[in-house]
Amino acid sequence: MQNGFKKLLVDIFNLVYKVIYGYTRWVLAVVILIICAQVVCRNILHTNIRWNQEVALLLTIWMAFLGIAIGAEKGLYIGVELFYDGFPRPVKRVVDRMNRVITLLVGVFFTYYGVRMVFSTMDSKLPVTKLPASLMYIMIPVSGVCIIYFTLLDILGLKEYKKTDTAPGQDRKEGRE
Repeated sequence: MQNGFKKLLVDIFNLVYKVIYGYTRWVLAVVILIICAQVVCRNILHTNIRWNQEVALLLTIWMAFLGIAIGAEKGLYIGVELFYDGFPRPVKRVVDRMNRVITLLVGVFFTYYGVRMVFSTMDSKLPVTKLPASLMYIMIPVSGVCIIYFTLLDILGLKEYKKTDTAPGQDRKEGRE
């Protein structure tokens, strides 16, 4: 029963990660297309795409917050390796646990305050596109939930079974599925 639950959690992780990673790649491509179209329109056609800045900003914010979730999953947050490398193994374990707890708290912070921000801006509209201003902030709680989920999998020791690449400089474990 427990192995089936672990497999389900890891399968959900792999699916969520694949969707987030694929989505951020597509959003980056769309932002590049929007900016290129604006440059062509401005310099060649001598006109302007009114909504380009708003949409490009919105998509960039979404991509950034999902990138934070991906970075948290891969362990790409800022760390001071100089001191860490000099610690004995038991101290490193304590620091690693503290890192996980702090990352989890950041996820909780993003989720809680992101939801509050979304609800507080729901009645406002973006000036050009007239989209709800809450769309600007919707990825903050989404990113927070992903950070919480990825960190909980790490705390539960299920991170070693995931099917994603490790960050540069991290050890790769053999025997992954």
